[in-house]
Amino acid sequence: MSDSPVLYNAEDRVAIITLHRPDKLNAWTAEMDERFRAAVAQAEADPEVGVIVVTGAGRGFCAGADMSLLESLAASGTALELPRRFEFLQALTKPVIAAINGPAVGLGLILTLHCDLRFAAQEARFGTAFAKRGLIAEYGMAWMLPRLIGPGRALDILLSARIFDAAEALRMGLVNQVFPAPTFLFDVLAYARALATEVSPRSMAVMKRQVYQGLMQTFDEAAAMAEREMLLSLQSADFQEGVAHFVEKRPPSFPGR
Repeated sequence: MSDSPVLYNAEDRVAIITLHRPDKLNAWTAEMDERFRAAVAQAEADPEVGVIVVTGAGRGFCAGADMSLLESLAASGTALELPRRFEFLQALTKPVIAAINGPAVGLGLILTLHCDLRFAAQEARFGTAFAKRGLIAEYGMAWMLPRLIGPGRALDILLSARIFDAAEALRMGLVNQVFPAPTFLFDVLAYARALATEVSPRSMAVMKRQVYQGLMQTFDEAAAMAEREMLLSLQSADFQEGVAHFVEKRPPSFPGR
């Protein structure tokens, strides 16, 4: 098994990026940051990849920033070594799914917020941790979290820094679905493969852009964008294939343009 802090594997049009420090619950380091970004770039550039899945090795997803990093930051009083932000995931053309197999705390929770979809195993646990470390809502979390679960719930988990389980995360809308542990990754990959093989890549890229831009648009701006994109989609090869495979009652073969 590789000693790299991030593993990459692509098959059946799905790239699986695995955070790989299982003995540390995949706590985030500077090297992991670099390797993760390189793996994401590889998946985005690969025409054979339609969907990206991010998960953790062992029993954790990501327990946050590695304590050695926090100690060095506390000693120096500088933010120069802080990991970079994760909003670049929203700018990708491909859906990014967080497969939260275990604890996702602090920086690990922030990473999941910047993914497009979040699926959790029953034993997954969540928390922000920042208030108990003398920190604040980092990396755009104060913007993302209220939009997902509402200001009241966001303030609850930020101020208390309490740990909560997957069932509560599902109730508050933080995750899309919870799967049982024995079949967790199988269930997530089944969903990912369905997106990668049954849905227009072009449609997914445009819809993803619509949703994220829509968070900062007026209704009129979003409606105008939809009108422009609809005209372009009607001229696309994926639209032609979308109609053809339905009429011919066969599986789709979208060219992605």
